[in-house]
Amino acid sequence: PHGLSRDMRAALFLAACMALLCTASAFMGGSLPTFTPRTTSATAVSGLSMMRHKNRLAKLGLPADQRKALLRSLTTELIRHGRITTTHKRAKAMRDPVDHMITLAKDGSLHARRQAMAYIHDKELVHALFEQAPERYADREGGYCRVVRTMPRKGDNSPMGIIELV
Repeated sequence: PHGLSRDMRAALFLAACMALLCTASAFMGGSLPTFTPRTTSATAVSGLSMMRHKNRLAKLGLPADQRKALLRSLTTELIRHGRITTTHKRAKAMRDPVDHMITLAKDGSLHARRQAMAYIHDKELVHALFEQAPERYADREGGYCRVVRTMPRKGDNSPMGIIELV
């Protein structure tokens, strides 16, 4: 077992000790408390990083609180102006919150209005959204915004895009 890592050797040693204790306990007729060795993750054992399968959230290189604030402000400005230019990743990340706000506006209930007010802090903008969205998007079942690629940004060559309400 020279090719095994330190954690794996320790786990094997603990398992062998437990087997000896259980055998001795059965021989003497008594019972010893059971012990299960701690399992180690694949990252700790092999040094590999796991893939992020089914994690749709774009992290945008930001901590969670800053990412939420950024998406909230971008969503507010898109609803206010109808079209904004930002990086392509940010535009793709803000499609879900924008669609959610328009879906809430189509619902039109008091609870939906309060949920939208909790996300968009501009009261007049929420009222305008709830007035205009039901007739504007009555025949559409989602996909309320469009992302179009534009030229890369000057300076850092970051891919840019325009997101607009359909």
